[in-house]
Amino acid sequence: MVDPNTNDEETLVEDSSIITSFSKISTALFYAAASMLITVVNKSVLTSYGFPSFQFLAICQMFMTIFVLFIAKSLGKLKFPDLNRHTFKDTFPMPLIYLGNMEFGLGGTKELSLPMFTMLRRFSILITMLGEYYLLNIRPKFSVKISVGMMVSGAVIAASNDLGFNFNGYMFVLFNDFLTAANGVFTKKKLNSKKEMGKYGLMYYSSLFMIPPALILLYFSGDLDKVYRFSYWLHTPFLIQIFISSIMGFILNYSIMLCTQYNSALTTTIIGCLKNIFVTYMGMFIGGDYVYTLNNFIGINISVIGSLFYTYVTFRPSAPSQIKLPNTINI
Repeated sequence: MVDPNTNDEETLVEDSSIITSFSKISTALFYAAASMLITVVNKSVLTSYGFPSFQFLAICQMFMTIFVLFIAKSLGKLKFPDLNRHTFKDTFPMPLIYLGNMEFGLGGTKELSLPMFTMLRRFSILITMLGEYYLLNIRPKFSVKISVGMMVSGAVIAASNDLGFNFNGYMFVLFNDFLTAANGVFTKKKLNSKKEMGKYGLMYYSSLFMIPPALILLYFSGDLDKVYRFSYWLHTPFLIQIFISSIMGFILNYSIMLCTQYNSALTTTIIGCLKNIFVTYMGMFIGGDYVYTLNNFIGINISVIGSLFYTYVTFRPSAPSQIKLPNTINI
C-alpha cells in the first residue's frame, strides 16, 4: 500500500528547492542592479558636477543607512538589538573592513590604468574562495574552481600588455582585494553566528561605528574645505542626485547583505566583479573608447565565458533530494 503522504512530502521538497533557487537568483539580480545603478548615479555626481570628495559622498551614504534603519526600527517595521557594551565586539571587524575597502579602492582607481586595475581586482574572487575554505569550511566544487580559474586567467591575459609597474597602485588594489574578500566572508560568518544581530543590525552598527574614523580621514585629507567651497550646493538637480546617491548607498549595502545571506561570499564577490567585465565588454561596441589588442580581446572573452559558466553551475536548479520513508506493509 502506498503512503498517501509520500507525494505531499515530495511536493514540499520540490517547492522548497524552487523557492531557494528563486531567492538565490533574485537576490543576486537585486545586487547586480543596485551595483550598476549606484555607479551611474555616483558617476553623475562626481564627474558631471565635479564634486570634489568621494569620501564625503560615502559618509552621506553611511548617514542615510543609519537614518533609514533607525526610523524603521522606531516605527516597529524591523528589529535589531539596541546598542550595548557587546555591540562593537559583535560587529568587529566589519566597520574597519568597509572603511578600508572604500579608501584603498579609491586609491587604486586613481593610481592605475583601467586594464591593470580590472586585472588586479579579479584576484578578490580567488582570495574570497580561499577565505571561504579556511574560515567557513566551504569546499568549492570542481566546476566552481574551473570557472574562477577562467575569470582570473582571462583578466591576466587581458591586461598582460599593460604592465607598467606602480607600487602604490598595486598595494592599494591588492589590499582592496583582501578587504573585499574579507567583507564577504565575515558578513557570511556574522549572519550565521550572530543571528540575533541580523542583517539590519550589522548594517546599522557597521555604518555607525565607521562614521568617526571616516570624518577624521575626511578632515585630514583636506576634502572638507573643498566640499564647503563647492559651487553647486544651491543647485536643485545636484541636491536631488546626491540624495539619490545616498539612498542608493543604503540599497546597495542591503542588497550585498541579502545576496551574501542567500548565496555565498564568493557569489557576491563575483557579481560585484562582473559589472566591470561586462561594462568593458559593451565598451567594444559603444562609447568609441575601446582600444583593440588581441590579448585584451581574448582575455575579456575568457573572463566572460568563465563568469557565465559560474552563473550556470551556481544557479541551476538542484534536483530534489530523495526522501527515505519507512516501508509500508500491506495488511
